Amino acid sequence: MREVWSAVDDYVVAHLCADDEVLTRALARAHAAGLPPIQVSAAQGRMLELLVRMQGARRVLEVGTLGAYSTIWLARGLRAPGAHLTTLEIDATHAEVARANLHDAGLDDVVELRLGAASDSFDEMIRAGVEPFDLVFIDADKPSNAHYLAQAVRLARPGTVVVVDNVVRQGALADDRSADERVVGSRAVVEAVAADPRLTATVVQTVGHKGYDGFLLVRVDD
Repeated sequence: MREVWSAVDDYVVAHLCADDEVLTRALARAHAAGLPPIQVSAAQGRMLELLVRMQGARRVLEVGTLGAYSTIWLARGLRAPGAHLTTLEIDATHAEVARANLHDAGLDDVVELRLGAASDSFDEMIRAGVEPFDLVFIDADKPSNAHYLAQAVRLARPGTVVVVDNVVRQGALADDRSADERVVGSRAVVEAVAADPRLTATVVQTVGHKGYDGFLLVRVDD
């Protein structure tokens, strides 16, 4: 089945969301710097762009920049005047690559990259009383998912959309006996959403080049 999933991904990308020169250079730069190849796929990147556009987002927050491949997709969805994206990255090498890729994409004036632990950046933004975000994409260390969600909700408004990536873990999400901290973190964020009456959500399972996984899609209710 993995071959079928990849073949479908190839078809979708070829027809709907092929990487352009900027995105191709971003991947090459990340590979040359030794960054792990764990960025979203092109099809998933296009989904993020579409979510930003459908949300009419003016302010976007990303947790986990890596080489800024997903950041570029997200930023391309911003259409409103004065639109802005903040992305959080803990690794200095990743941040250096990301800044080069964002510059190459012409996004220096659109994207702010905050270097440091995401929890610290969240605390700083909460203390500063920053304007709420319209969409949040969480794709960082999985054990911290529930914490990141709780912090994101504090920086949200009614109607904000939160996307948490890689929660299905090849089906291990359903395994309540798993000791894998990434699975435990994925279960914790799903259960945190279930316990919060302010949130409406579902999990969308995905297949493709990256195998079997899925994302948690959350709306902060009015």
